[in-house]
Amino acid sequence: MFNSSKQMLAFHGDQIAILGKARTEMKNRRNSNRDRLKKGLAKNENPQPIGCHTQGSYAMHTMVQDPDLDYDIDDGAYFKATDLVGAQGAPMSALAVRKMVCDALTDDKFKKQPEVRKNCVRVYYDAGYHVDVPAYRRIETTSAWDGKVTYSYELAGPDWRISDAKNVTTWFRKVNKELSPDLGEGQFRRTVRYLKKFSKSRASWKSKNPSGFAITKLAEECFVAKLNRDDEALRDTMQAIANRLAAKKEIAHPVVDELLVSADDPRSNHFKDRLDEAVNTLAVLDDASCTHEQAMSAWDKVFYTDWFSQQPPEQGGKGGEPASPVNKSGGGTYAK
Repeated sequence: MFNSSKQMLAFHGDQIAILGKARTEMKNRRNSNRDRLKKGLAKNENPQPIGCHTQGSYAMHTMVQDPDLDYDIDDGAYFKATDLVGAQGAPMSALAVRKMVCDALTDDKFKKQPEVRKNCVRVYYDAGYHVDVPAYRRIETTSAWDGKVTYSYELAGPDWRISDAKNVTTWFRKVNKELSPDLGEGQFRRTVRYLKKFSKSRASWKSKNPSGFAITKLAEECFVAKLNRDDEALRDTMQAIANRLAAKKEIAHPVVDELLVSADDPRSNHFKDRLDEAVNTLAVLDDASCTHEQAMSAWDKVFYTDWFSQQPPEQGGKGGEPASPVNKSGGGTYAK
């Protein structure tokens, strides 16, 4: 396969990953939102959270750049179940807790006020992105046998249901460490970002493809590691996911017993068809006579950009020499 790894890594750094200043700004707004929540709860004489925990793509470091700034930062608020009681002492409903959180986050500074949604409260920012604040209750159980205390967590969705997004972050970090052939942030994590960027590369695809988390789960099932070759790892993983979706449409949650995508959900077929198209476009890279221009044009078509065609060929050969993530067995981090 034509070696486009150097260009892929550069594309990842320039057009996909959210690092440095942009991520710091998100963190600052997340922290401001936490302060707003706590002050609002105190003002309304409501219970304080026992903790706030970032989750989702922000916590897993798989967010990708979006030209429309359509970013979704998830920051869960956790409460003791014993604190979430109404005036008569009965447990608060899931909807009542979401409304409580929404009231606490309401602020005259917002042009658009926070909104109670199905599984969270959404806070809108003028820049275009939003912060989702799901609320959880922590249930404490003491064993009658040995007095040991255990905790379970329930999400305030349409009703209370067992869920703990912190376990998802733990799952992802473990998978990234086990599947990536390199040290540093990990080829698996980068491949997830490539796939998410591809799935959103056309505005019309965003609602037609599976969620970013569903794509992450598909990547975990189908990842093909290729040390020093992000281009080859991505192409082969795309093919493996397409094959998997041809055989099985549904996508199961990795931590709890529920489906992210059901068997009759059209998003699986749409994503499979788009992956098939991408793999067909990249077939030219397997041609022994493939030129730099042909390779860059193929990647441009896949990601719906002209970025690759602007990259000059490497001196002394058709393909670029890849940057060098070191093998896990050797220790170290990414070469600068």
